[in-house]
Amino acid sequence: MENLILPCKSRPPLATPFKQETSFECSSGIIQPRVSFTKIHQPLTPKLKPKVTDAHLNYLCKNGRLTDAIACLDAIAQGGSNVKSNTYMQLLQSCIDRGSAELGRKLHARIGLLEEMNPFVETKLVSMYAKCGSLGEARKVFGEMRERNLYAWSAMIGAYSREQMWREVVQHFFFMMEDGVVPDEFLLPKILQACGNCGHAETGKLIHSLVIRCGMNFNIRVSNSILAVYAKCGRLSCARRFFENMDYRDRVSWNSIITGYCQKKMQEEGIEPGLVTWNILINSYSQSGKCDDAMELMKKMESFRIVPDVFTWTSMISGFAQNNRRSQALELFREMLLAGIEPNGVTVTSGISACASLKALKKGMEFHSVAVKIGCVEDLLVGNSLIDMYSKSGELEDARRVFDMILKKDVYTWNSMIGGYCQAGYCGKAYDLFIKMHESDVPPNVVTWNAMISGYIQNGDEDQAMDLFHRMEKDGLIKRDTASWNSLIAGYLQNGHKDKALGIFRQMQSFCIRPNSVTMLSILPACANLVAAKKVKEIHGCILRRNLGSELSVANCLIDTYAKSGNIVCAQTIFQGISSKDIISWNSLIAGYVLHGWSDSALDLFDKMTKMGVKPSRGTFLSIIYAFSLSGMVDEGKRVFSSMMEDYQIVPGLEHHSAMIDLLGRSGRLGEAIEFIEDMAIEPDSSIWAALLTASKIHGNIGLAIRAGECLLELEPSNFSIHQQILQMYALSGKFEDVSKLRKTEKRGETNQTLGCSWIEAKNIVHTFVADDRSRPYFDFLHSWIENVARKVKAPDRHNRLFIEEEEKEEIGGVHSEKLALAFALIDPSCAPRSVRIVKNLRMCGDCHGTAKFLSMLYSCEIYLSDSKCLHWFKNGHCSCGDYW
Repeated sequence: MENLILPCKSRPPLATPFKQETSFECSSGIIQPRVSFTKIHQPLTPKLKPKVTDAHLNYLCKNGRLTDAIACLDAIAQGGSNVKSNTYMQLLQSCIDRGSAELGRKLHARIGLLEEMNPFVETKLVSMYAKCGSLGEARKVFGEMRERNLYAWSAMIGAYSREQMWREVVQHFFFMMEDGVVPDEFLLPKILQACGNCGHAETGKLIHSLVIRCGMNFNIRVSNSILAVYAKCGRLSCARRFFENMDYRDRVSWNSIITGYCQKKMQEEGIEPGLVTWNILINSYSQSGKCDDAMELMKKMESFRIVPDVFTWTSMISGFAQNNRRSQALELFREMLLAGIEPNGVTVTSGISACASLKALKKGMEFHSVAVKIGCVEDLLVGNSLIDMYSKSGELEDARRVFDMILKKDVYTWNSMIGGYCQAGYCGKAYDLFIKMHESDVPPNVVTWNAMISGYIQNGDEDQAMDLFHRMEKDGLIKRDTASWNSLIAGYLQNGHKDKALGIFRQMQSFCIRPNSVTMLSILPACANLVAAKKVKEIHGCILRRNLGSELSVANCLIDTYAKSGNIVCAQTIFQGISSKDIISWNSLIAGYVLHGWSDSALDLFDKMTKMGVKPSRGTFLSIIYAFSLSGMVDEGKRVFSSMMEDYQIVPGLEHHSAMIDLLGRSGRLGEAIEFIEDMAIEPDSSIWAALLTASKIHGNIGLAIRAGECLLELEPSNFSIHQQILQMYALSGKFEDVSKLRKTEKRGETNQTLGCSWIEAKNIVHTFVADDRSRPYFDFLHSWIENVARKVKAPDRHNRLFIEEEEKEEIGGVHSEKLALAFALIDPSCAPRSVRIVKNLRMCGDCHGTAKFLSMLYSCEIYLSDSKCLHWFKNGHCSCGDYW
């Protein structure tokens, strides 16, 4: 079992399509140009600039060559250049990772190379010294800081906390308050832990009052920490009163109050804790998520010369496994075997569960072997976990063999096997088991019914899923729960039936079923469009009434949905209200800014994010490349793309390559764009050629447009809009033979024509308009209004553009649907809305685009129109797309 540790695979360096033209000598070798994330407005010069040296320092840092990096710092100093704060902090982080205070001191000695000193650098210095074991130097740097913000105080208090210098932690809390800095919900638990460990009950009471004044008493971690202080300090009456007044109690809360009473009783009777007592304490900490504290207790237990037994190890392994630290759980299992402790069934079950979550089939099979060896394979818990592990790993035959071997099955055994079949798409086999379960002495429960409903609807059989949903209470006598409704909502959305999903959500509310966060995470994306803006606010109200707004995943989803429904202001407000943001929070708002054409806001937010030490992800880079594209900052966008591989080991996907074509194409660098495509390490898809086609049309390059269109046609031969555009391009370039060939393809029915449709919401009703829709009684009225407007609209400035459209020209196919929708919204000037929101299924043509710009100015309104290319935001005669779509 020595190989029960999950290996960490390193990624080899990858080449970038961009060819670097210059290299710079340094004492440690060649400096390769890298990326800086600061917005640069001056052109690049061949001289050595900070961003170049910073890039090489980052490269050395990533490869663990800190000594070479320090040598390069000396070379930079001799050249009279500077280093950016982010680079310097990354070097300090490398010292932390290596635990090298010596190299950290050398970096500290060269702090004068910084372009500017800021509190973040000083805070990082404090962290470096503290985490490398030089608390005295950390204290010295902290004492010399010009400005101590929350992060600086957190770093210093965290350093004392790691060294278990509890009195110093409490003392620094008072110093911090005198300095006018209030701890947040992340720092308070550390301070409260110190109060409990050094018996400062009065300080705990003081913090309790501070928490109430600051409105943090609803934070469960803070509340549990206050409760722990009262319990540890023997203030059991206070602890009991606080516990009873808590709005929400979890396992940690119960463990704290129980442990407090137990410790009080043992102290009164003068009893020294023995193995059982230690195991109870370790188990309570492990199961409540305080795995690191449990680990410390285990070490302390050994210092009392009490040897951990199988129950100690099992508590630790199950605690780590249940708190998403599964790799460490497997490592603990290996250590247990090395210590000569034989596992029991519960230990093996915890290990198998960790393997199931990690989908580590090979290691799961090793645990299976251990179960056979120690004779616990027939244990029901072990068998159930094996079924779950094999099912999640896609090995359903092995799962079924284990299932058939279990003689006395419980409901979890049946549910694991039925759920495994459903997830793999074998609904028939799942249904056979479902019927057998009815005939057994273990009747199906709500989880069984939900698994069946979810399995059928996610595999496209909506009728069977709905039939089971209705039979559940009638035949099965099982009351439907929130998860039952969630299964239908998620299934309908997966199958593209948004209206049905919203209908189920409305029924759910009418039946007084309380939606949970899963419900909201399912239903919100269904409203992520312009015509559902009111629905988003309605669901947001439901979220607030159910107190779900504090859940980070729900808040992140609201940011994304508000942005996509055209309300970027609400998205901003929600983002600002999140106290603990994750990368999804940042990405959602950055992407929202880009969607609305607010490139400067996106880049500013990205700068703020990186300064706060948040590591960008694939989604971040995609949005930032588009932001640089909108701003016309081509070189900066190219550097960011290169940085993905060089600095973050993120392999760019097709979406990032498509963004690069947009970046190069928007600025007119068509030659670079085609060279970039030819140098791609992966096969271009439709998005790549579509981006090149757009650029070619905007900049009037008919030859390149035809090439892009033909490549698109190869990938999507039945796409009618591509046929339309190529026909126009062939006609423009005089390729009439090719036109006739393509016409024959259309006549053979090899393409599927898509009619232009637009949707607009008015008075809570969504109206649908189709191109030249003469079936409406008021069509002539709308058409007359459109013709009147057309006389006033200035003809579009062709400016070398190729006006090649996806939709048939209005002279042939009739008035386009978005014009009809605009006329419907604005025809009555007395009640014309301040904001018009339209969704269209095809790319809007140049004439309709010009009309929308004119109407936004004429009626002093904002027009949001989402077509197949982008979100257009028209205001005062301008569009957020910059006339590039």
